[in-house]
Amino acid sequence: MKKAILATLIASSLTYTYSSTLLAEEVTDTMVVLGRSDYANSIENIAANVTVIGQDEIQSSGAKSLDTLLRSRAGIQVSDTNSGPVFSMRGFSGGQAAHNTLILVDGRKLNKQDLSAPQLSSILLSQVERIEILSGSAGVLYGDQAVGGVINIITKSGTEDGGEISLSAGSFDSRAGSVNVSRKISDTWGLFVSASQDNSDNYREHNRRETGNLLGRVEYKNEDREFFTELSYYDNYRQYAGSLTEQQFKDDPKQENPAYPDDYSHEITRAIRVGYKQAIVDNWKLKTDLFFDKTSGSGIAWGGENTKENSELVGTAQVENRFFSTRGEGSFLFGLDAADRSHDYLSSSTDRDNNQSIYSAYTQLHYPLLNSLTLVTGGRYSLAEDDITDKVKFKNGMKLNDSAEAFELGLNYRISRGHKLYVRGESNFRFADIDEQAYTSPGVNGLKPQTGVSLEAGWAFIQPEYSVKVDIYNLRIEDEIIFDKDAQKPIGGGWAGANVNADESERNGISLAVDYFVIDSILVGAEYHLIKSEFTDGVNKGKKLPWVAENSARTYVNYDISTSWQLFVEGVYTGSHYETSDKQNSKQKQNSYWLTNAAINYSNSDWSASVRVDNLFDESYASSADSDSWSSYYYSGDGRKLMVTGSYQF
Repeated sequence: MKKAILATLIASSLTYTYSSTLLAEEVTDTMVVLGRSDYANSIENIAANVTVIGQDEIQSSGAKSLDTLLRSRAGIQVSDTNSGPVFSMRGFSGGQAAHNTLILVDGRKLNKQDLSAPQLSSILLSQVERIEILSGSAGVLYGDQAVGGVINIITKSGTEDGGEISLSAGSFDSRAGSVNVSRKISDTWGLFVSASQDNSDNYREHNRRETGNLLGRVEYKNEDREFFTELSYYDNYRQYAGSLTEQQFKDDPKQENPAYPDDYSHEITRAIRVGYKQAIVDNWKLKTDLFFDKTSGSGIAWGGENTKENSELVGTAQVENRFFSTRGEGSFLFGLDAADRSHDYLSSSTDRDNNQSIYSAYTQLHYPLLNSLTLVTGGRYSLAEDDITDKVKFKNGMKLNDSAEAFELGLNYRISRGHKLYVRGESNFRFADIDEQAYTSPGVNGLKPQTGVSLEAGWAFIQPEYSVKVDIYNLRIEDEIIFDKDAQKPIGGGWAGANVNADESERNGISLAVDYFVIDSILVGAEYHLIKSEFTDGVNKGKKLPWVAENSARTYVNYDISTSWQLFVEGVYTGSHYETSDKQNSKQKQNSYWLTNAAINYSNSDWSASVRVDNLFDESYASSADSDSWSSYYYSGDGRKLMVTGSYQF
């Protein structure tokens, strides 16, 4: 792989892209979707820390799952209670990560409306075109839950004729297969169809996962108008291995919890999505998007049977204008978001029938102060309405209303080609999830919205032989919505603790990323992330936030052995951290650990193959850990895993 191609790897970590058909010195802007703008959508023009992981990097890594690809990228810490990974950005505990990092698929929110984590296993990397990561708050553009960062997964489309068949097999009886077909029906119409199945027994006993996915998309595009309609079907089955005591974890991390040998979850989701974009007059554009999904689920949790029915209807509308002045080009957008969600959950301990509606209006302005200096400002107002019925907490029903705002102010200075400096401040918020309001302590009728303020500054410098990126930030959170095991449980509650608004906390961090060509065929890179996080109010003032690793790092080598063979090796470091609910920092920290991953890839014309080994040295670590006066609750991280993949493109 020559520098002109390998440069896309540098571009991914430094938020720029080199063209593989040009010399490495010729840098082109990367266009991203997560900026929600058709005009200010170049990373060079976004006053934020944005990373793009493109096709070259996905393929060279040999990774077959999102969690292995994204671990420690852009400061991401992965947690897992052996029910599916969650991504934490900017210092949130494993339990809160799923509600403070916004996950999008083609701009559509993947986060669940209840407390469960997004089903990331439903997305195979063979179906992914690229991944866009915004580190930091995005409260103005995305509102609820865009607190620590936004991850937007862009799937492949039907803009060109082609397709791919991919088959994988490996450790723990893992089997995966996918087929993607795209057809350009005419100059303006395209079709994309994909199907996948991903099954694995996983590392622990009684932890089997079976995930199926069907997707069909029809697209239309001409100079002035774009349209698409999409149908999707997801079938996710997962056995729950349960928590282990600390001693059980040390004795055999692969064993299941013998107390709950039958626990599982099975969810089926059907969804439809329609989008439309129209160029209006005088550099104005209109964009609309409508999405509906319905999820039916059943399972056994902690020995008790449960069923649930979730549905959501989400609509967005946005108008944007591009304008020109003597100082350069600017843009202004105004948008409306609306979401209506229902959650019906029945178990032996509760019967919930909850509804939540969130309505938002937002605006953002990119205004050129100088030819290379742009002011970015905007705001959002959101209103949340909850209608809750719960036989434990709200037997007669309860209506709750809350509102929240977010504001943004930033400066983006393009010093020269490939050289950028920015500063920004943005507020953020999170509303309680649809079932969090139903489990609060006596006398607490409704949780306040979580609010926060993020301040950051960044610098990126890229050259043909090397690149450097630095980002520093401060994030302050008030009324963080968490589950506190020490809180008084609701009257009639089935387990200790309750959802609460926590004391104020603060996170200060710095990240550094460097890439360097040792020779034309060898690229090396490293990332380091430092987070100083603590409570700044209440009885735990000055204590470290639990489960937040103060230090994390990643280093890698990409060696282009020949035109057909490539070797990739990386090491991922997670520093020591306190247990999930150890707010007093009274217990021993979880040990730090390194995970080493390696892949060797082969490609020849339309055929490709890869062998990837995750956790090469079979490091034992806890992906989630907690304890109380009664017991300890450990969940095992994956041991060594080998996957072999073959693909054919047509």
